[in-house]
Amino acid sequence: MLRRDLRLEWVVSFLAVLDTGSFSAAAEATHRSQPRVSTYVGALERAAGLPLFDRSTRPVTVTEAGRELAGHLRNILGELEAADAAMAALRDGTRGLVTLGSFPSPSAAFVPAVLERFAVTNPGIEVRLVERSTLELDAAHAAGELDFYLRPVAPPPHPEPSGRAPLWSESLVVAHPHEHPLARLPEPLRVRDITDHPLIVIGRRGSRECGPEVSALFHAQGLEARPRQATTQPQTLFALVKAGLGVGVLNALAASICTTAGLAVRQLDSGAHRRRVAVFWDNGRPMSTAARTLFDAVLSAPLPPECE
Repeated sequence: MLRRDLRLEWVVSFLAVLDTGSFSAAAEATHRSQPRVSTYVGALERAAGLPLFDRSTRPVTVTEAGRELAGHLRNILGELEAADAAMAALRDGTRGLVTLGSFPSPSAAFVPAVLERFAVTNPGIEVRLVERSTLELDAAHAAGELDFYLRPVAPPPHPEPSGRAPLWSESLVVAHPHEHPLARLPEPLRVRDITDHPLIVIGRRGSRECGPEVSALFHAQGLEARPRQATTQPQTLFALVKAGLGVGVLNALAASICTTAGLAVRQLDSGAHRRRVAVFWDNGRPMSTAARTLFDAVLSAPLPPECE
């Protein structure tokens, strides 16, 4: 009885013998040994429950059962070729689905322009944007949910993907009400200017994601950053600052996408302590042509405002 787990090499070997007229010629055509071809054909005969060749003649001749089965098997191989052609259309980048991960500020200030241009040049490729916090992106990529993703370099990813390419860096800025005491100080503000004020940062309190660039900047000057509030949403940070709950410290790109009416957004003298953003991927996981096409578009895209 022919079962659904029929092995393809049995089929190929059988049809090769039928087409070449001998087991030795079939072995040469399929780049297998003659005993291997004989074994495969024998396995197919046992599965069919009937002899497929008359081996008493030279050259061997196909039996009636062999002729009947050959037609069905050629149809199966034809369907496989059609399936491969369909997959080739996906592999060559003309069609496909790509899942891109990002965090809020690039999702608003960088990704839309990239996808707008990409849709014009690659209309057959669907891009699914997954927006999450930094640490959630790491987990989603590790779980195989993302083809690649945009992420700040700090804090370091965990688990760390094997591929990384830098995209841009951003300065840090300070947000405060116009009537705040900091308004009397010249720009750029110094770190020591803001240490006596409650801080509000981007991230999650009690996690590695809580203002890592701010913490590193303070630490470099022998100070300790102790945020009073933390949020993953830049607009929420500005609302908290506007409510008088503290001074906001965040990356410039995040500030550029927010409504800042009633607030001053000023440069912080952060020196080399900038937010650095990169694209991450896994070298051990094959990237489809569609994903590679979007990946190249991300790398070659113009930098967003406030970045270098």
